[in-house]
Amino acid sequence: MSSVVPHHPDSFDGWIFHWIHRGGCPALFGVLLLCGVGLPLPEDIPLIAAGFFIQRGEMNLALAAICAWCGIIGGDCILYMLGRSFGAEVSKIPFIGRHVDVKRMARVETWFARYGVWVVMVGRLFAGIRGAMVVVAGATKFNFVKFIVADSLAAVVSGGLFMFLGYKFAKHLRAFMHDTLPYIKHWMMLGLVVLLLGLLVYVLWRRRQRRIAGLPGFPVEPMPAEATPTK
Repeated sequence: MSSVVPHHPDSFDGWIFHWIHRGGCPALFGVLLLCGVGLPLPEDIPLIAAGFFIQRGEMNLALAAICAWCGIIGGDCILYMLGRSFGAEVSKIPFIGRHVDVKRMARVETWFARYGVWVVMVGRLFAGIRGAMVVVAGATKFNFVKFIVADSLAAVVSGGLFMFLGYKFAKHLRAFMHDTLPYIKHWMMLGLVVLLLGLLVYVLWRRRQRRIAGLPGFPVEPMPAEATPTK
């Protein structure tokens, strides 16, 4: 295996770096597409690998970004259509059922009922709920246009972040992935919790405002009387 791979050659991460190094942008597209439909690998590994090879001048930034985005969205579209076609039964499909179980789907479905498109925006950023979010969006026949717009924007953010990290820490990538990356994921998860709590507080506040507005005796501003024409 090539000596440029910043991982132990026998590790799974090392093989991913090797495949992307040998196959370039088409390999990046293929790996991310497989990640979306059940490959037991977080998307951040191939995205960081892309940033690493971009920094070394072995991949073109624009082409890599387009291939990465197409791979991510392509995998999500496949999962969405599977969810739309099979519903909860999709959890029985090999590989996909590994990270999309019925219990997780039920939990995500309650989130969709409360927060709608925000579930797509936030769920795309985190591997633990990403697959379930996409399948539930399809199974509940969530508007495909809204789904693809929100998913695409979130993919630009998450994909761009990990490619940037791979580019930024290319010279010390092994230490970064073993020592720093876990802390980044930890803070991202903490940010998700804070965001969800904020959304919950906002929803509860809006409901309370509507309830107060509907109470009997609640002061209502009188409508201005229409002016009567003078003779």
